[in-house]
Amino acid sequence: MEQDPQAVPAASIPDDDLPSAIVKRGDGVYFQASATATACQAAVNQVYLSSAFFTGLDYAVFIKVLYNAGAELSEAQKAQPLLRFADAIAPFVALRRGLYKSVKIVNGEAEYYFEPTYFEVADLPPQPAKLSFDEFVADMWVKGIRFGIDAPVVRATIAAARPARLVVARRLAAMPGRDACIVEVSRDIHRSNAPRELADGRLDWNTFQNRFPQVKPHVKLLRKLPRAPGVRGFELSGIVLEPPIPKDIELASVAGAGTVVQHFAEGDYLVSAVDGFLNVDAASKRISIGPKIVSREGVSVRTTGNLQLNGEYEEFGEVQEQRVVEGGDITIHGDVFGHINSRGGDIVLSRNLMGGSATNAGGAIRVKGVASGAVLQTKKGEIVLARAESCIISGTRVVIGEASNCEIIADEVIIKVAEGCAIAARTMEIGSAGPRRQTEMLLFALMPDTSKYDKRLAELDVELSRFETAALAHKQEIDNLTSEQDVRSYLTLATRVRKREVVLTAEQEPLFHKMAEKVGPSLKAVAKLSLVWKAAQAQGAQTQEQIALVRRQKMAVIGASRCAVQMVTGETLLRPMAFNPDLGPAYERTPKEIKAKLRAAKSGLTAIFSDSSGAIDWAMED
Repeated sequence: MEQDPQAVPAASIPDDDLPSAIVKRGDGVYFQASATATACQAAVNQVYLSSAFFTGLDYAVFIKVLYNAGAELSEAQKAQPLLRFADAIAPFVALRRGLYKSVKIVNGEAEYYFEPTYFEVADLPPQPAKLSFDEFVADMWVKGIRFGIDAPVVRATIAAARPARLVVARRLAAMPGRDACIVEVSRDIHRSNAPRELADGRLDWNTFQNRFPQVKPHVKLLRKLPRAPGVRGFELSGIVLEPPIPKDIELASVAGAGTVVQHFAEGDYLVSAVDGFLNVDAASKRISIGPKIVSREGVSVRTTGNLQLNGEYEEFGEVQEQRVVEGGDITIHGDVFGHINSRGGDIVLSRNLMGGSATNAGGAIRVKGVASGAVLQTKKGEIVLARAESCIISGTRVVIGEASNCEIIADEVIIKVAEGCAIAARTMEIGSAGPRRQTEMLLFALMPDTSKYDKRLAELDVELSRFETAALAHKQEIDNLTSEQDVRSYLTLATRVRKREVVLTAEQEPLFHKMAEKVGPSLKAVAKLSLVWKAAQAQGAQTQEQIALVRRQKMAVIGASRCAVQMVTGETLLRPMAFNPDLGPAYERTPKEIKAKLRAAKSGLTAIFSDSSGAIDWAMED
């Protein structure tokens, strides 16, 4: 009987020669679940290189065990100590191995040409042969393709027995993992650029609702999502393709002042440690929380709108025209074209103030650049500028390097060069002063109006004179009464008796009492006049004390007024200017009032100095 070339020979590998990772039983071939993937790969390789192959191969389980690729095993399979992956092990005879052709590998893909195959048997014509998927896998393994066979496609093509050129195996590229990242977990750190709603329900389209978020302590701000490893890939040869190692990041890299990194069961968080405003440094990406608001976008309709702030504010951008910034301790590093209003602290402008304004209710204003066409006012503090042009300036103390065409009013003014300005102050120290083109140079020595004190002093002088006159008249009447002979004799004798210089006898006592009765009316008149005289003296002394107090009050109000100009470079006028101290400081006026008062005609005032050269050194005399 002739042997059927299509028949698969019985297994010829003794069970004792099988590697330990593979278990052969009557119901199939198994992998030891406890064996490593490397041990299983070595066992399979030993079988295939010994001219054997696995019949009834479950390729999905086969690849999963060898390379942990493809579909997951079922829970029932995972629980078993043995994993069945084939029916049996059979010899792979040379006659059938010759049916499988070479494979073409290009760019990680194995291309195979399926065509009709025949057995070449001596003394017989070629007989058609049928390929086997199990043999195909074994042949590919020996040819170096040990991973990535497209089992469904290969099985279908073999079953169809039609010529076809197709890709039978593909490399599995490694899948990158996920880098560690930081995500926001709090709504408190988000801005709201919606228009601010006013108390009457209307919307302020120039002001955002919450441009600079403020957070409370112990609020989770950010969470670290840990990195996730990638998935290995495999070459067709089974060589592992390792994915790139995901990048890691630490929350400490973004933790700034006022924040802490805390570990919770669900992960690591960046948590606020204090109550304050949240700031993000653009360079270091660090998040900090503190009393100061830091912005780098500028103040405009597009970025922030008008700002009404509760804390300190530092802006690195510009403040555009018509924009308003209200707050305390405001620092602007860019040019300012809008309006800066501070409730206190300092206003610091690192560059220029152009056409806008800076007002401070209780603090200093410092402009390191140029102020032009601007208004600068502080109710209590100094104003320091490098250069001012066509500005209205008022404050407690004003210090300017160069000033031209400005209206300035303050308690103290110090300027190196002043041209075409109108300046009013209690104390002025100017290096050089003169007109500018058609604008005159006007200086006004502020002198407080003390008329109410002068009026009161005049009234008190009249009262003092009246009391002194009355006291003098009473003293004269007393002297007239005490100069009478009987009165003088009685007073002399009574004084000596009281001092025990004279001791009266029994006969003398009646005479002494009789003398007293005689001068009694005069003595009563003297006693009464003495009381009135002392009262007039006391009233006079009180009046003198009041006069001294009013004079001290007057001197405190007058203070010291002085004007010193080292060099006059053109027509310059120095005039007095009275002000009422009861109405507050002279510089607490609106810009319009300041300009009108300093530039209005003062023809009725006497000039203290009027010349086009020389120097001024004037001080008010009491």
